Amino acid sequence: MENCARCRRPVAAQPEGQARGEGASVLLNREQRAYVQRVYDGPLCEACLQEIQKAVQPVTVRDLSNFLLDYATTLMGAGVHTSRVVRNVNRIAGSFGYETEMTIFQRHITLHILQNQDDSVRRTSLRAIPAAAFNFEIISNLSTLSWQAHDNRLTLYELREQFNAIVTRPRISRWWVLGLVSLANAAFCRLFGGDFWAMGLVCVATFVGFLIRQEMSLRRINHLAVFIVSAFVASMIASLGVWASLGDTPQTALGTSVLFLIPGVPLINSIIDLLEGYVLIGISRAVNALTLIICISLGLSATLLILGTYAL
Repeated sequence: MENCARCRRPVAAQPEGQARGEGASVLLNREQRAYVQRVYDGPLCEACLQEIQKAVQPVTVRDLSNFLLDYATTLMGAGVHTSRVVRNVNRIAGSFGYETEMTIFQRHITLHILQNQDDSVRRTSLRAIPAAAFNFEIISNLSTLSWQAHDNRLTLYELREQFNAIVTRPRISRWWVLGLVSLANAAFCRLFGGDFWAMGLVCVATFVGFLIRQEMSLRRINHLAVFIVSAFVASMIASLGVWASLGDTPQTALGTSVLFLIPGVPLINSIIDLLEGYVLIGISRAVNALTLIICISLGLSATLLILGTYAL
């Protein structure tokens, strides 16, 4: 007796020459047998085989379209440039014998999918892009998943399982991120010529400002208001160096205290999209990034109005 490779329950040994995972009363098709061969290293019990028989089904245009939209919107929400989304989606669709055409905007994705061998099998769908924090780990893992689909001919069931595992993986602790961002912004202050007093002020200002940003974002407050308030609080804390004449470079601390809010990823993505011909989404991203920069300026300006023009 051996144990089932999936549920670990005892299972009788399979007769010689029988495909691994295929029982006498459970007949698997070619796609299901390929799935069992890739995923499980050992025999499977009849109950597990029946579950796999129900779960791993030939792909339909509707199921594939829904998965590709989930995949594409997750990538866009994580902060990837447009051409990478298009390439990855085409790579996955091609592994199933389909072609895709996509229209991507700032808030929505339109996907048209067409079967290569029968152009009557087609579907056009629209999906909103969810608001999400930038996550380069998700971008990397989802891009790797598209290559796995292309190279190993994964089933849609396997793709969905791995996709869910990637997007539900716990993120790094917010407190760890908070500490690293604070130290990084203090390092920026040093690069701009700030002394150690200025670096300490910037570190504290960034910690408090970024914490406020996190809390306001969790409460789903308008992101423009989040940037204004965070910039104002961070610059007010850094202005203590000007008010108390701490160190030799208090103005540097005040000027660099809001750098952690600069929308670098949207700016970079907008340039890449414009260079690669995705003009509409490139302009949309650029306008969004410039709006955030204006909000940062408003928060910093409020601090300067309180301190007076002598602050800088």
